[in-house]
Amino acid sequence: MNWLTEDLPGIGGVYKQNSEDFQVEEIPLYPCSGEGEHLYLWIEKSGITTHELLTQLTRGLKLKDRDIGYAGLKDARALTRQTVSIPLNKLDQIERLTLSKAKILGMERHSNKLRLGHLAGNRFVITLRKTHLEALSRTKAILTQLQQRGVPNFFGEQRYGILGNSAQLGLLFIQKDFAQFCQEFIGDPQLIRDRDWQKAAEHYRQDQIQPALNSLPNKMHDERRLLRMLLDGKSHQVAASALPRNLLRLFLSAAQSQFFDQLLKQRLASFDQLVDGDIAIKHANGAYFRVERAANEQSRVDSFEISPSAPLFGSKVILATGKIGQTEIALLEKSGLTPGSWKLSRGLTMPGERRSLRAQLREVKIINQRDGCLTLGFTLPRGSYATSVLRELIKNPSGT
Repeated sequence: MNWLTEDLPGIGGVYKQNSEDFQVEEIPLYPCSGEGEHLYLWIEKSGITTHELLTQLTRGLKLKDRDIGYAGLKDARALTRQTVSIPLNKLDQIERLTLSKAKILGMERHSNKLRLGHLAGNRFVITLRKTHLEALSRTKAILTQLQQRGVPNFFGEQRYGILGNSAQLGLLFIQKDFAQFCQEFIGDPQLIRDRDWQKAAEHYRQDQIQPALNSLPNKMHDERRLLRMLLDGKSHQVAASALPRNLLRLFLSAAQSQFFDQLLKQRLASFDQLVDGDIAIKHANGAYFRVERAANEQSRVDSFEISPSAPLFGSKVILATGKIGQTEIALLEKSGLTPGSWKLSRGLTMPGERRSLRAQLREVKIINQRDGCLTLGFTLPRGSYATSVLRELIKNPSGT
């Protein structure tokens, strides 16, 4: 089963033809108090990542990375609005600040620095182009089912990197296959569009490290550093482990995400039905508990108070019991791993957590439909991806 709404025909179409086709706006978790030592900036950006925006702020305001707070990462290929916090003492420098591909829409004071995850959700306005002639009626039918049962809580395509291999990198690192990790990190020439990068990857696969370094674009600092270490005689393990911690954690997190997506796909047809031994998650606060008798709790699922969950594997994650638990551990063991495999050095240990199998779709509206274009709006809770809604609507034949 590729889609939850398998029985409903899709509308086809494409999105992200331009930034305005994919608009995202953060929904704050709490209002600003109007006082305090932190300044919350409401920023609109397009064509740059959140990290690129933060780099502009740190350089322009002469801040350290730890001085800036943000609630979530936003895609570069979109028009996005999000909040970033900075120290109040930088207020007088804001007027002289020049941002590229971004602008400050407003600012307010608050008592604490913004933290990752401190948002209620995201509001989306998305335009699909080249859709089916019956797109409007098909969209209404699909969205109605998603509102009733929930949106499959798959991770978005952006989770897996520009080459789609972030999860593979994370898995190779955990498996301690560092030689293969380095090759995957430099990239598969068949997937690379940049000619210089492609040439570097081709050289690397022929064990020509110096030519690979010579061909690699200067902006690819981490890849160049890895190649230099290999040229200096360092092992693949040393070179791979020397990569920035936040980058390695990104790969490890992607591996967690891929395992989760596999478990969700296995359970997609009944992802809103509890089973004895399940770990149910409470939508109000994210707490979870073991389900002893599913029949006694199913009404809470039906009212969207709770949902079944699957693990983001880690060293301390709670696994289900019964048939569901056997499925979870079997998937991990298939890759030669155990929960203890996620306990790593250098601050890379991933403790793990549970994630709901579904997300609640709210504030759904069809904004416009004409000339093969359909524009719709909706909100999702934090950590859920609009691409999960779009995959149900478009129904790409490949199932992605």
